Amino acid sequence: GNPELPTAVNITWSSINFKTILQWQPKPSGYFYTVEIHGQTTNTRKKCIQTTETECDVTDAVRNVKETYTAHILSVTSSEMDDFEEPPFAVSEKFTPYNQTVVGKPEIQYYKQKGSKLNVVFQDPLTPYTFPNGSFLSVRDIFQHDLEYRLYYWKDQSSGKKHETSRSHTFEVSVDSTNNYCFYIQGIIPSRRENRNGQESLVLCTSVGRNTLDEYRSEVFIIIAVVAIVITLAIVLLVILCKRKKAKATREKEPLNTA
Repeated sequence: GNPELPTAVNITWSSINFKTILQWQPKPSGYFYTVEIHGQTTNTRKKCIQTTETECDVTDAVRNVKETYTAHILSVTSSEMDDFEEPPFAVSEKFTPYNQTVVGKPEIQYYKQKGSKLNVVFQDPLTPYTFPNGSFLSVRDIFQHDLEYRLYYWKDQSSGKKHETSRSHTFEVSVDSTNNYCFYIQGIIPSRRENRNGQESLVLCTSVGRNTLDEYRSEVFIIIAVVAIVITLAIVLLVILCKRKKAKATREKEPLNTA
């Protein structure tokens, strides 16, 4: 080993929806970093071997999400790979994905304000982990009943927020039918002491006028189509009548053939 090599500092875990990135400083010059992930019960995993980067995606090395991990960031030279001496390394803080990953933004799929009800349907954020069939696990698949969602909503142009909590993918809340409302959703993990609140979704706002028009749009189209057909028929009839009148007038003007 080479004790004179600098070791990593400012080591941080960054994890959203269980996608976990390890970051540190400084940028290496004349040496490399190799990351070792140590779990309590799992075998040590080496990641980002001999990298010149100062970050490493360790998602697949912390797959057992309820386990607590530490990272050793080794400072190595290329010639040291066969050296049996342990290279200098720095040790990260402990990290437990289940307790520390941040729940990302929920995706709002549908919303409608009809009368005095606001309905919102949303989708769970997905994780990088997959089921055996290849489809991605959502955060709800992992957190189960530890996860709930909160809808914050308020009258447009107002600051007074209300909120509702749900464990399903839908919200239905009572609103004033004459006002537009704005809202967002975020995941919450009430059992946590830290990182309880997830990232906020996009803020969306209803438009009562526009939604009313949407409801009646098909009826409006039918009425317009019927009116157009009636007008077209009226024009066709007028043209036919005009032609008949002209033909009649022409016949009347023609001199009668005398025997």
